[in-house]
Amino acid sequence: MLRFIFRLAAMIALSISVIMAVIDTTRSVAASALVMTPLNTSWLAASPDTRAAFETFVRAKTSPLVWDGAVAWVIAQPGFAVFAVLAFLLYAIGHRRKRRGAEFAPSP
Repeated sequence: MLRFIFRLAAMIALSISVIMAVIDTTRSVAASALVMTPLNTSWLAASPDTRAAFETFVRAKTSPLVWDGAVAWVIAQPGFAVFAVLAFLLYAIGHRRKRRGAEFAPSP
């Protein structure tokens, strides 16, 4: 059941990644230049209240250096890339590995 949840979350993250990539591609064609929208810009356009709440939460629960260093760097990356990496990690966690020796049938 837990694998299913991780695979579902990976599918949702991959869907968001594809949507963000299509939006960036459309903007690139319209501008005749490469456009890669940072996740922070997309997040602020979609829901500025949750972005501010997330920043407040991270700064309160951890050191402000975590926000200034790691989190700020991640949300400054293109949104499609962040969600693509997230989808890959979630899928890798939920991936069902083959058991060794399971491909051989027992001999009679």
